[in-house]
Amino acid sequence: MGPLRVAVIGGGPGGLYAAALLKRLDPRRDITVWERNAPDDTFGFGVVLSDETLGGIEHADPVVHAALQAEFVRWDDIDVVHRGTRHTSGGHGFAALGRRRLLEILHERCRQLGVNLRFRSPAPPAADLARDHDLVVAADGVRSATRESHADAFRPRVEEHRCRYIWLAADFAFDAFRFETAETEHGVMQLHGYPYTGGDSTVIVEMREEVWRAAGFDALDAPESVERCAKIFTEALGGRALRSNNSAWTAFRTVVNEKWSHGNIVLVGDSAHTAHFSIGSGTKLAVEDALALAACLQEQPTTADALAAYEEERRPVVASTQRAARASLEWFENIGLYLDQPARQFAFNLLTRSRRVTHDNLRLRDPRFTEAVERDFGCPPGTPPMFTPLSLRDLTLRNRVVVSPMDMYSARAGVPGDFHLVHLGARALGGAGLVMTEMVCVSPEGRITPGCGGLYTTEQAAAWRRITDFAHTQAPGTAVGVQLGHSGRKGSTKLMWEGIDEPLAEGNWPLVAASPLPYKPGSQTPRELTRGELADVREQFTSAALRAADAGFDLLELHCAHGYLLSGFLSPLSNQRTDAYGGPLANRLRFPLEVFDAVRDVWPGDRPMTVRISATDWADGGTDASDAVEIARAFAAHGADAIDVSTGQVVADEKPAYGRSYQVPFADRIRNETGIPVISVGAISSWDDVNSLILAGRTDLCALARPHLYDPHWTLHAAAEQGYTGPGVAWPKPYEAGSRPPQTGRLDAPKPRLTLGG
Repeated sequence: MGPLRVAVIGGGPGGLYAAALLKRLDPRRDITVWERNAPDDTFGFGVVLSDETLGGIEHADPVVHAALQAEFVRWDDIDVVHRGTRHTSGGHGFAALGRRRLLEILHERCRQLGVNLRFRSPAPPAADLARDHDLVVAADGVRSATRESHADAFRPRVEEHRCRYIWLAADFAFDAFRFETAETEHGVMQLHGYPYTGGDSTVIVEMREEVWRAAGFDALDAPESVERCAKIFTEALGGRALRSNNSAWTAFRTVVNEKWSHGNIVLVGDSAHTAHFSIGSGTKLAVEDALALAACLQEQPTTADALAAYEEERRPVVASTQRAARASLEWFENIGLYLDQPARQFAFNLLTRSRRVTHDNLRLRDPRFTEAVERDFGCPPGTPPMFTPLSLRDLTLRNRVVVSPMDMYSARAGVPGDFHLVHLGARALGGAGLVMTEMVCVSPEGRITPGCGGLYTTEQAAAWRRITDFAHTQAPGTAVGVQLGHSGRKGSTKLMWEGIDEPLAEGNWPLVAASPLPYKPGSQTPRELTRGELADVREQFTSAALRAADAGFDLLELHCAHGYLLSGFLSPLSNQRTDAYGGPLANRLRFPLEVFDAVRDVWPGDRPMTVRISATDWADGGTDASDAVEIARAFAAHGADAIDVSTGQVVADEKPAYGRSYQVPFADRIRNETGIPVISVGAISSWDDVNSLILAGRTDLCALARPHLYDPHWTLHAAAEQGYTGPGVAWPKPYEAGSRPPQTGRLDAPKPRLTLGG
């Protein structure tokens, strides 16, 4: 039967649509919507809905869908105006209408169905409503009183961001979705504009908090702000005025809740989650929440089951949207990093900022625009960006794909054996421009586990030479790099599959680190390195580097990430020294830079050196993105040719924000703030992502780990899937017959034409 008495708190699109759907599905229901404002009170102006959302509305309520269809304005283009140059990308497909008109349609539908609408009526507390209603739908927005009054149950996290913005409108219709920047004496300001009727457009003006204050907006009243915004963007507006609707400057707040329901109270829309307006998702998410909630209440045997199913269905969708929204939000917060890009690349970067629009689907939407961006980048005709070369010193990588360092824990006494030959050899044959070893340890005490490879004996060097010789002979054009490191406080542990970061049951060796702090409870406590011991470790690195050069490696990477020894000096969470190697960042950098300089001195001058860093510790008080920029700048000043940007694994209680390409923004910032080439890592899994990131100028190389475990020939297959046969990748002669996908079954069988009934 489902809930019969339903209270809805909040008369926005999510609350109204939930009420209409629930009443339509069961006319017996007694549904009341409380809205504290008048029927025509609303913020903002236009609402953008996707075809996917409209399809759900059409299926659930054709009456509402027909009313919306009659009101929509549609367009396909996005205009990006950068330093006076406009680039247009087509094929995107938008539909918008006025927010007030949307509410009128939903009001009318609710009245037709018999929903009780109470305007200018603040709702009673949700707890009171819950006592005499079967269901309470809390759709009371980003500042939800329901959520806050039951914070112990919903466990919300609300984050306020760095930009100020204001919703305005113009009395004309843009002919495209328009993004424009204004570089003022106070800093960068942005305009987001789109039509929502045949004669009206939404205009959002946004800027960093410090720019907003420097420009004096904090001292202006609303009419003065509106007039000032119109003057700043007078060209985009054609000299027209802007208007407001009780508009005020605000900072965007991202809302995340650990739970979306409490008893018979459930959150929908902005009360449950928010996503930045730059991906046009707030109303979309609220309407989709209403659709899912109504469906689950219809399908499940009890209200409790329905609310659980609703959350299970919607949470992953919302999480994905919020990740995309955060990427978009942060792109606009940091837009100043990209202003010196060529105008067309800047436009491509903006269009792909959320990672929902990618190189491949943009090529389908607007091949002419995408091909122009590729030409500007230097891609020969028919060459995907990932297959363009990159030079570091005298080493030219034929493509932008790196097999990321992956510990295999399969060496014996530090000697790589047949497993390493097959593992690294297969990936060299697989077409990547650069194949990296695992972290190769510089001393027996510097191993992570007993299975870690080393370069502290001549036998180990000879074994590595066997591998580089194979790669250079059998996969000519593939470079092989070695990553040198020392485990520090994270050593003397079990093999990964026996218990990652767990101390050995027996056979432990003593550990050394920047400070005598165990990695986690139960870990061995390391000894703090003395000045003399620092010199010894430095010598271990240089000796290993000399062996690496003799072993034929093309590139050397210094491992200063993931909480190992050199990383332990960089992070204030693991370095609590009081001498010249501890304290401020400049001191914490001292020993890693000393090691880098010593290695660079003995490493051949024509061969590049890179440095892997953890750009954030994902922990309060640890290294953050700003520190990472300074760390990268310091290594670049000492001669690093690129920075390999990873994150975390420095402290055991870290809280990473995992997601697709989740570490790329750190590399992006380093690259565009310092100018040093970067290698991006972290959940980059598709060749489309690689092309997108490189073409947008967010990275120079992409390192992939798990995809290369799944498919050693990942790069060859990426070329085949894109129809690329140029010099950026080469199939080994014995494998050429596999350069086309094998047939999977008979495709020429006749299709049935008739179905005969019995």
